[in-house]
Amino acid sequence: MVYRIYVEKKKQFSHEAKSLKNELELAGITGIEDIRVINRYDVENVSEELFNSVINTVFSEPQVDNAFKVLETEDLVFGVEPLPGQFDQRADSA
Repeated sequence: MVYRIYVEKKKQFSHEAKSLKNELELAGITGIEDIRVINRYDVENVSEELFNSVINTVFSEPQVDNAFKVLETEDLVFGVEPLPGQFDQRADSA
């Protein structure tokens, strides 16, 4: 079975989202009210018990991150992922 978790920095620690918003504004894209950067992790070949036990140690830091099992939003969403064969430091670390 594949388990999924979404992780987002808490507002006061969301430096990546703030930086991305600034870059888009410098590129001439205006009218953006807010940007959220949410990382999705899919885990397979582990037990549900093991997956639940590592959410707050491997995939997130409770002090600075919010973790969700279900992502509920009505906002515009798009995903980005590395190309096949491209090194993914985040996946390698996890």
